[in-house]
Amino acid sequence: MKFIILGCGSSMGVPRSDGFFGKCNPNNKKNYRTRCSAIIKSKNLNILIDTSPDLRSQLINNKINSIDKVLYSHMHADQTHGINDLRVFFIKKRKPIDVYADADTKRYLNNTFSYCFKSNTREYPATLKMNKIKAKMTIKKNRDKINIKSIKVKHGKVNSICYIFNKKLAYISDVSEISNKDYKYFKGLKYLVIDCLWYRNHPSHLNLEQSLKLIKIFSPKKAILTNLHSDIDYDDLKTKLTKNIVPAYDGMVLNL
Repeated sequence: MKFIILGCGSSMGVPRSDGFFGKCNPNNKKNYRTRCSAIIKSKNLNILIDTSPDLRSQLINNKINSIDKVLYSHMHADQTHGINDLRVFFIKKRKPIDVYADADTKRYLNNTFSYCFKSNTREYPATLKMNKIKAKMTIKKNRDKINIKSIKVKHGKVNSICYIFNKKLAYISDVSEISNKDYKYFKGLKYLVIDCLWYRNHPSHLNLEQSLKLIKIFSPKKAILTNLHSDIDYDDLKTKLTKNIVPAYDGMVLNL
C-alpha cells in the first residue's frame, strides 16, 4: 500500500501562473509544486484526497488511471476545482464515483458543480455520488481494506477534515488549529503529513514553528511538511529540520 503526495503547493502553486518563483530556486525540481492532492493506493483500491485544479496533470504524471473513491478535506477552490477531471472515471466504469464530504463542503459542491451530481440529459448523466463523511469508515475492494478516521480541525474561519488511514498515516494539508481532545489520534503514527505554509504567521494555516511544535507533541516516526508557499525553498527548509522531518515534493511516495 502506498500514499502518494500528488501536489504539495499552496493555493497558487510554485511557480505561480505568472511564472513567479518567490524565494524558491527554479533549478530544483522539488520546488515545482502543484496544488494539494494526495492518493492512497493498494493493488485493487485507489482513494483520492481532494481534487486540486492540477488534478489531470497529477494523475498523468503518476500513471494513475483508476479512482474508486474521493475524500474531500474542505470546500476551498484549491482542493475542489479539479472535480471535472473525475468524469473520465465515470466514462470508464459507467458508474458514478462515490465522493465523501462534510456538510459544508457537500453544500458547496452541490451548488457549484451541480452538473456532476444531477443528470441533465441522457448525454450528460451524473458522474458523481455524494456521501456524507463519517467519523469512522472502512472501504473495501476485493481483498484490500482501508480503515479511515476523520477528524474535524480548524482552517481559519472554516472547518477542514483530517484523514487517518489504518492508524498509520495522518493527512492534514490545511489546518490552523487541532483540538486538544483529538491529540490522542495523532500520537505514535508512522507518518504525519501536515500543513506548513511559510515562516510567518497566517490566520488559516500553520507556519513552520507551529508545525514543529505539533510534530514534537505527536512524535510520528516521520513527518512531512506540505502546502508549501513560494516563500519556502525546498533546500532552505530542509536545513531547518531534524532527520525525521522532511519537506514534501510532488510525486513523493510513502510506503505503508
